[in-house]
Amino acid sequence: MKALHVITGLGVGGAEQQLRLLLRHLPVDCEVAALTNPGAVADGLVADGVRVHHLGMGGNRDLSALPRLVRLIRAGGYDLVHTHLYRACVYGRLAARLAGVRAVVATEHSLGDSQMEGRKLTAGVRALYLASERLGSATVAVSPVVADRLRRWGVPAPRIEVVPNGIDVTRFRFDLSRRHHTRRRLGLPEHAYVVGGIGRLTPGKRFDVLIRAIARLPDDHWLLLVGAGPESSVLRRTAHEAGVAERVLFTGERPNLPDGSPGPDLPSLTAAMDLLVSPAPEESFGLAVVEALASGLPVLYASCPAIEDLPPRAAAAARRVRGGPEAYARAVAEVRAAGARPRTVPAAAHRYSITRSAARLMDVYAAAVSSSSSPSPQGANSS
Repeated sequence: MKALHVITGLGVGGAEQQLRLLLRHLPVDCEVAALTNPGAVADGLVADGVRVHHLGMGGNRDLSALPRLVRLIRAGGYDLVHTHLYRACVYGRLAARLAGVRAVVATEHSLGDSQMEGRKLTAGVRALYLASERLGSATVAVSPVVADRLRRWGVPAPRIEVVPNGIDVTRFRFDLSRRHHTRRRLGLPEHAYVVGGIGRLTPGKRFDVLIRAIARLPDDHWLLLVGAGPESSVLRRTAHEAGVAERVLFTGERPNLPDGSPGPDLPSLTAAMDLLVSPAPEESFGLAVVEALASGLPVLYASCPAIEDLPPRAAAAARRVRGGPEAYARAVAEVRAAGARPRTVPAAAHRYSITRSAARLMDVYAAAVSSSSSPSPQGANSS
């Protein structure tokens, strides 16, 4: 089987890094087409031996990208097209059908109740999404919560498949020497209690809440923010205003797979932490939480479908917190007071192994290709 993955961009983000990790475990000949923003993940894919095509799309309404994508799909001889993220789903599904590829799968990575990929949902966004969705074979939801949202939008239930995000569990396994090395490299005091936050620095992640929580805690509490984004300068200013700028470290983007960039990678940074906090009130999956659990960290979170979909004891180290800075400061203090736990991997992390996710996705691929090669009933709609 030969597949083309179409994605909006390949900067360092959850969907982009998930795609790179997935391609390392799919037994399929895969290529990737990025509509815009090649980014660091594109370099990583090339290093992995994956062919990456850049469409050079100038914006959401750059329709010239559509015929370029159609030509690419026709020339590639692909059996299946898999789209990721909103813009790529809209353009990619249509291009695949125009190019004659009927096996079209899309993954919905970031659909919330009120936003998609950090942007406010509108009637126009929803209408265009549903119109393009009908051109596909199946839509993959990364959690049952996202599947429910898709159904409420009007996507027929039989077209929805749940395939959770996956992680490389062994890569995140805690290593004491890596912890000491990373903390020294970051300049963290030996006895600092390090609270971590991982994700795009956007308003929806609510890292401002975490900064204000640190300001309510003793001076030996430090905050390690891993990620980049448009809120970086705002968050730095918030730290200064709260009087904790010297205790808040910004690492910038850190892909969870080696890409040649300087500095510690994500597993090294989670090893350096004592607690992971995710105050975002609306998540589609909660990948950072699962990665933190794989590193043996206790976790505080506002929203994490990946954990909420599991039996209560599958992630005993994860606790839901509601409220603002005061509530999070109190919860952090309680976790610290409870003492350090062994940095073991809970059942929840193994449940989300990338090998399991890849196997489930292969089932979706097989069904899509099989359906696309079957003759349509007389008079039936072939789409």
